[in-house]
Amino acid sequence: MNNIDPKIIERAKGWLTDLYDAETQNQVRHMLDNDPDELVESFYRNLEFGTGGLRGIMGAGTNRMNIYTVAMATQGFANYIKKMNAGKKDLSIAISYDGRNNSPAFANITADVMSANGIKVYIFDCLRPTPELSFAVRQMKCDAGVMVTASHNPKEYNGYKAYWNDGGQLVAPHDKNVIAEVEKITDPSMVNFKRNPALITVLDEKFDKIYLDKVLGLSLSLDLIKKHKDIRIVYTPIHGTGRRLVPEILKMKGFENVYCVEEQMVVDGNFPTVKSPNPEEPAAMALAVKKAQEVNADLVMATDPDADRVGIAVKDDKGEFILLNGNQTASIFVYYLLTRWNELGKLTGKEYIVKTIVTTELLFEMAKKYNVDRYDVLTGFKYIADKILELEGKEQFIGGGEESYGYLAGDFVRDKDAVIATSMIAEATAWAAEQGKTPYQLLMDIYREFGLYKEKLVSLTKKGISGTEEIKAMMERLRNTPPTEFDGDKVVEIRDYKLSEAKNLASGAVTPINLPKSDVLQFFTESGSKITVRPSGTEPKIKFYFGMKGSAEGDIDKAMQQLDEKLNKAADLLTK
Repeated sequence: MNNIDPKIIERAKGWLTDLYDAETQNQVRHMLDNDPDELVESFYRNLEFGTGGLRGIMGAGTNRMNIYTVAMATQGFANYIKKMNAGKKDLSIAISYDGRNNSPAFANITADVMSANGIKVYIFDCLRPTPELSFAVRQMKCDAGVMVTASHNPKEYNGYKAYWNDGGQLVAPHDKNVIAEVEKITDPSMVNFKRNPALITVLDEKFDKIYLDKVLGLSLSLDLIKKHKDIRIVYTPIHGTGRRLVPEILKMKGFENVYCVEEQMVVDGNFPTVKSPNPEEPAAMALAVKKAQEVNADLVMATDPDADRVGIAVKDDKGEFILLNGNQTASIFVYYLLTRWNELGKLTGKEYIVKTIVTTELLFEMAKKYNVDRYDVLTGFKYIADKILELEGKEQFIGGGEESYGYLAGDFVRDKDAVIATSMIAEATAWAAEQGKTPYQLLMDIYREFGLYKEKLVSLTKKGISGTEEIKAMMERLRNTPPTEFDGDKVVEIRDYKLSEAKNLASGAVTPINLPKSDVLQFFTESGSKITVRPSGTEPKIKFYFGMKGSAEGDIDKAMQQLDEKLNKAADLLTK
């Protein structure tokens, strides 16, 4: 203990008082006596309440997710809600949680503190998806919302997402202002813990029906589903909140052959069948693909623990299951929405789609065909929600999404929604079947019409303070001496979101970017390819998003192979 910062020891000893329960005190004593490394990790700082809320490893300590750090964050959030609604009566908040370890406890402590502060609480009777929480905020006309989840992080983690009255996660100025209020709460003595049962209302399955009826109302092809009700769908919630609502909405739509991965229908915060419950990772979908092979499925879908993101697998022309990346799924999703809206005569010229700046440009190419407006926003679904809020009453949102497996149709939810996404992807599969096509063949048709797009993500982590400086230097170098080409493909435009300007390299013309400033660089090439460089704001990590465009005429497999080679060369150029 001699080489540990005395402030850390002092901070830990502060948790050996009556403010903390006996079990917490025992854990802290154990660290003080036996585990200096864990002591440092648990107490070297306060768990940061970032722009998205809390997220961290569970355990005792100031830098851990526990009932005390959650309660202090909630007190700060409650103070902000009251401050922003001064004089308003009947303040209210909706609270939901996923199946992670301690999620019910964290949700209930949140309800305790909010009700103790005079704020009416609507809390679900058991785990529910993140998008249903967003819907509840809007449906119940709440002033805010909290979702207890760490999304697709490993089992050791939990988190706390904060929402505002539009049903979207906090954006400026609320995000920074809430952080300021939370930072004022320095220990549990400043928290009002005394639950007020009179202010707490429990939401049950009756509320689910309201939500599912709205999801059903988005349907564009119910008549075709009747003809193709026997399509074979394999679904897994990966031990999470989609376990009941996703099969239910598929049943409501009329799909009769839905096979669930039984081992993963069990709610278990230890996620025993996977290393990480992330549908982006092939290992997380392995059991679902195995089941699909057994039942000869047409479509495989997996949702993450809080059911806001979905990964899919489809059969290629050789009959082998392949996993689609987030951009490919977004392309099928948006293509289906746009084409069906057009076929059904729903397009009036006042509709739009939204994507994030790192998501494939293919979505915009498809929207251009139908003269549908297109909006780019910064990375993070909260910015899509903010754009929907901005355009409310002016234009109609058709749908949109992001490359990280999050999609949305309709505007009654203001976060990515895997319940909606799974139901619409299944519907698109029935629509494709009516044309004698599989989802894979539908994707190939999209490529043939709009161009072949292929993506690659490279994430580099640099350790410590030196790593942060190294990433800073990489960004400076790219700004001062940007690449002029990628494998012979000339760079024609550079967008610098830190400077809020886009520069045309041929004409020298500079146009403003009307988005919040962000340390992001993008390079666009003659062929229509896009390379994005984006450092993390919270850790020494930098991400490179490579999106190459080619022609889908002729042999598509060969064209894809050529794009893969271009992707690898571009990655080598920028990351080595």
